[in-house]
This record gives sequence, C-alpha cells and structure tokens, in this order.
Amino acid sequence: MYSQTRKTQIPIRVTLISPSLATPPKTPVLPPAQKPNSDDGGTALLERQTLRTEPPQMYQVVLLNDDYTPMEYVVLVLQEFFNKDYETANQIMMKIHRDGRGVCGIYSKDIAATKVDQVTESALRNGHPLQCVSEPIG
Repeated sequence: MYSQTRKTQIPIRVTLISPSLATPPKTPVLPPAQKPNSDDGGTALLERQTLRTEPPQMYQVVLLNDDYTPMEYVVLVLQEFFNKDYETANQIMMKIHRDGRGVCGIYSKDIAATKVDQVTESALRNGHPLQCVSEPIG
C-alpha cells in the first residue's frame, strides 16, 4: 500500500586549486614613454598637456503645427514622450498653435533622433499628421 521512496546519494567531486598553482593576473602592456628632453645639466623638463574634450552637439526636438492634429493629442505626446506635466505641455501646445512650432526638449543627437522617431510612429499609428523634427543648436 505504502510505497517507500529511496533517497540516493550522489557523490560530488570538488577540486581545490592551491594558491601556488593559480596564475597571477596579467598586467596591461603600456606603450613606451617618450624620453624627456634633457639639457647638459642633467635635468629633465616634462610638460603636461591637458586634453579637453568638447561636449557633444545638442539638438532641439521641435513639433510643427498642422490643421488636423487635435490639441489634446499634442498635449498627450508632450506628456508621454517628453515627460512634461499638464501645465507645461499645455503651454508648449499653445506656442505650437500660435507660432507654428514649439521646442519640446534639448537632447544629444541620438536621443533627439529617437524622440522624433517615437513621436512620428505614434502619430502615424493614431492617424494624425503631426510632424516632429530635430535641429542642431548653435
């Protein structure tokens, strides 16, 4: 009636590596340093050159006005894709309505291009002709 279950033990093999057998981490090979200019007095003068990188080119994402896209949809796009609160989104929407265009945000090139693609795809999916472009600043 009652079945008995047998527990089997499986042997586990553990191999320990002694610290003397472990290989030390490899150190990176650096290019040879340039020898400093020396004068006859036996002294050397090293000049430090500071490397300055310029910040990346920034782009502004701009929504363009049209006569067919509802104002409510533009506010929704500003809230969803540009993280604007309702009041700010409404102000930007009114600027787009009055001036024909409005800046939604300033981003690096890749992020601005992604925002433009997201807005354009969303507008097409919802049947609106809303146009969104990115322009370099400066």
